[in-house]
Amino acid sequence: MKKVGILGLAHGHVFSFGNEWVNRPELGVEIAGAWDRDEERLRSGAEKLKTRAYTDIDALLGSGIDAVVITSETAYHADLVEKAAAAGKDVILYKPMALTMRDADRIAQTVSKNGVRLTMGWQMRVDEQNREIKRLIESGELGKVCLFRRRHCLSTHIWKDFENTWHNDPKMNRDIFADDSSHPFDLMLWLFGMPESVVCEMSTVVNPKVPNDNAVAVFRYPDGKICEISLCFTCSAAEVTTEVYLSAGSIQQYFGDNPACRLPRNEGMPALKWYREGDKSWTVSPIPAPKAHQERLKAQAKPFADFLYGAAPIATAEEGRDCLRLVLMCYLSAREGRRVYTDDERVYQL
Repeated sequence: MKKVGILGLAHGHVFSFGNEWVNRPELGVEIAGAWDRDEERLRSGAEKLKTRAYTDIDALLGSGIDAVVITSETAYHADLVEKAAAAGKDVILYKPMALTMRDADRIAQTVSKNGVRLTMGWQMRVDEQNREIKRLIESGELGKVCLFRRRHCLSTHIWKDFENTWHNDPKMNRDIFADDSSHPFDLMLWLFGMPESVVCEMSTVVNPKVPNDNAVAVFRYPDGKICEISLCFTCSAAEVTTEVYLSAGSIQQYFGDNPACRLPRNEGMPALKWYREGDKSWTVSPIPAPKAHQERLKAQAKPFADFLYGAAPIATAEEGRDCLRLVLMCYLSAREGRRVYTDDERVYQL
């Protein structure tokens, strides 16, 4: 049984995969304790995870745990990784990696220096439909990718008191764009690698206390491929999530994010399908869409457990740093109204 400690309970996703560990002992992970800088959040969070609350982080690190899960506010990620790595603990680091490139460098360097293992926590890399999309692309059976589109949305404008959460505190998380754009950007990195440039527009549409609640980023690859990532954090409902247009076919995915999962669906509507040039009809994947977005978060429990038992990282520290670079490139592009290239080191000034 692998014993883990939770460092920070700010990010609510920990209760989804964490409770899977609690309720499914066959996964072989015991949550041996939790720590948080906020005493009330620590008390309630530890109670939800049925674990011991530690007010002293060093006591938790010295309690015999094998690894830590870091789900604190983004601003504390680098400090907590350094502390855990110095104690010889493997790390599951939840997204986004950090606020700044310097903190991302610190994380990558301290993991290497201390010889511990780290994986980033990205549910989109372990989602079965996304894995099938990756297989289809890499097989070449649908030809060359010409255009990739991902609509990635949240309904934060109807979440009670969301404007007052740490997600909108520039010192803790920058804003909702920095936090959640990292999901589809990492998906794109996983599918295609690093692009060469981006053009991005950001806007605050609904609530001035929730800045950058809408954005569109257009990435270009050296082979001419274009990836359009549309981010609307004021989206009430949606269906189509991912579109891939290839030289010999196309792929369509539905119900792949929170707003697309929250409403009833037309019976029999496919969740993932693709068309191959020359076929008479679409091929429908047997992989079902989750009934609720929560199921995607719970599904991280086994891949995380596998990592603790020696499986390869879901995403490395270096990949997490690349993803942060893309996020910061978007801020530069939106601020200056122009294309920004991947090698632009001004991201270190943000």
